[in-house]
Amino acid sequence: MILLQRFLLVCALLFSIGSLARADDFADAVSGFSADSFSATEKALDGVVQSNNARAAAIVEALQKERLFYAPATKQVVVKDASGAVLDAATGAKLAEAPTELKSVRLNNRLRRAVEAASGQMTLLSADTQKRIAAAQAVYKARDVAALANVETALNKETDPVAKSALSDARAAILLAKPGVSEADQLSAVTQLRARGDQEARAILSSLPDATPPAVKASAQSAVAAIDSRLAFWSNLQNVWYGLSLGSVLLLAAIGLAITFGVMGVINMAHGEMVMLGAYTTFVVQEYARAKAPALLDYSLLIAVPLAFLVAGAVGVLIERTIIRFLYGRPLETLLATFGVSLILQQAVRTIFGANNREVSAPPFMSGSFHLGGLEITYGRMWIVLFALAVFVGLQILLRFTPFGLRMRAVTQNRRMASSMGVDTNRIDALAFGLGSGIAGMAGVALSQIDNVSPNLGQSYIIDSFMVVVFGGVGNLWGTLLGAMTLGVANKFLEPFIGAVLGKIALLVFIILFIQKRPRGLFALKGRAVEA
Repeated sequence: MILLQRFLLVCALLFSIGSLARADDFADAVSGFSADSFSATEKALDGVVQSNNARAAAIVEALQKERLFYAPATKQVVVKDASGAVLDAATGAKLAEAPTELKSVRLNNRLRRAVEAASGQMTLLSADTQKRIAAAQAVYKARDVAALANVETALNKETDPVAKSALSDARAAILLAKPGVSEADQLSAVTQLRARGDQEARAILSSLPDATPPAVKASAQSAVAAIDSRLAFWSNLQNVWYGLSLGSVLLLAAIGLAITFGVMGVINMAHGEMVMLGAYTTFVVQEYARAKAPALLDYSLLIAVPLAFLVAGAVGVLIERTIIRFLYGRPLETLLATFGVSLILQQAVRTIFGANNREVSAPPFMSGSFHLGGLEITYGRMWIVLFALAVFVGLQILLRFTPFGLRMRAVTQNRRMASSMGVDTNRIDALAFGLGSGIAGMAGVALSQIDNVSPNLGQSYIIDSFMVVVFGGVGNLWGTLLGAMTLGVANKFLEPFIGAVLGKIALLVFIILFIQKRPRGLFALKGRAVEA
């Protein structure tokens, strides 16, 4: 019994001595931050990370957030927490009296990468899955050879598939940077990064050390070629998505114009101002929600859609009843009259709201983005595409399955015959103009999320809208849909090669040449202009 007690006492003493030694090592490492030299800071950082001390993570975080300081006079290293309190870096104890002069521990780009890697290394075993994934990604970018053991330990314990994949990528990146790794392990790492297939993986595989075995270099070159092909595919697909999202915007702006131009033969140069009125209606709804009903702010966009339709539609009916009804059959005069109306509406908006841009915030469901394979899709653009398609489908249902739609199609196909059958063509003209203007107002709600809300908002889309309508076929909604999507995708593929302005010019020249061969567009529709 006495021997056992002596043995336990000796073990306790040895443990205490070891703990004190580790504590001294940690304190020495922390004091290295006061040397005011990049090499000493790097050595101190390594010492803190390797110490496994409970304070190590807090010091690395303070260094990363530039809250680690030292006193030049006493060489004491301190941390400023978020509240501004000054703590001793080694012990975490709050100082009753902070040093009068403090200097920040300086970092260069190399040290910042090292700090980022150390931060990731220390959170690889966190209980929070998202923190483990973020840590693995930080190590992957830094390729810190010293983190290999921790990465492998975390990889063996990991059960989450996403975190496991991130750790595997980090391990592969380190193996290709670390000297002395077996050729088999390096080939396995190349395979892992080839499967990842992004720009970072390509950069790692294309910058291997000179001492890399020839077989590994050949495999890496093959992987780079495969990644280039994959990236080119996803880049083209990304351009298609951008083109479709642009096409949906053009569809929203042009679909109302297709109705007024197709049914009534009116060249409405004020159509862009109907879009502008919809955008300003959205702004007014949001301002009212902020001031009177904050709980409705997240739903303000949904509330603005029907209100924008009513406001723009009412203005459209007013324009038709007071001006356009007297100018039927005289397209050039309607063009000049509606151009004057557009100037009046722009000036009225400037007088009421001012000439400055107005802010319209995005609701939570339209914020952020997600990845689908190699595509990055923003929620805002996705909802605009879905909204444009919903408007298109709703309009098709209205025109095909309602009495108003039947009368409107009758007027489009043969105005005289529809009038002889008892259709009030004047009423249909007013309602059709109001419908087209109302849809333009709803387009303004969507455009308020991706463009500046200003008096000139509509002018940016009026020319493109006419191009879409003429290219697709005057009065044909399916032609408008196809024309908008075709021009949107073509524009996005031309931009990288000749620029945005020259791209629009090229499309305009193409449409001019196209209508020489097909004056009535892709899908010709019989209308009053053909009846003569």
